[in-house]
Amino acid sequence: MEKELGVFVDNKLGCSKQCQAAAARANRLHPKFLHTNSTSHTWPFSAFAELIDNAYDPDVNAKQIWIDQTFIKSNICLTFTDNGKGMTEEKLYKMLSFGFSDKVEIHGHVPIGHYGNGFKSGSMRLGKDAIVFTKNESGMHVGMLSQTYLEKINVENILVPIISFNKQNILNWHCQSY
Repeated sequence: MEKELGVFVDNKLGCSKQCQAAAARANRLHPKFLHTNSTSHTWPFSAFAELIDNAYDPDVNAKQIWIDQTFIKSNICLTFTDNGKGMTEEKLYKMLSFGFSDKVEIHGHVPIGHYGNGFKSGSMRLGKDAIVFTKNESGMHVGMLSQTYLEKINVENILVPIISFNKQNILNWHCQSY
């Protein structure tokens, strides 16, 4: 580290501490980005395809998927249900967050997505809110990506609440910000 004009410079990165802090702040996502990101789907069928693709991926390996419509308090609600392997709490968090994709080919079964954006863009194109229920061998997890919630609590960063239950019904609740 050298000091230049009162600013610390990291010789390895070539960026001052102030620059690094500004870059970290710039990586936060405002809740309005959920809508902006959803506009990459010019028609709803591509959004449906994104959600169906997730069930097809090799780590999920669903054999069937059901898409239904129901009403909750006079609002149309779409449900996507598959018979895949389910997700861990960490995998659910990554799916609800931006830029995580650790999909790999398994026994010749190639994943469709690569960028970690499909669920967010697809679900937010079809509605303002998504609640995901998943279960696997370790427990059950519920995660929420909700423009309505984020508007009501008036936050500057996207929050992802997740509730988990293990096999002994012990509750674990946390809310991640990004």
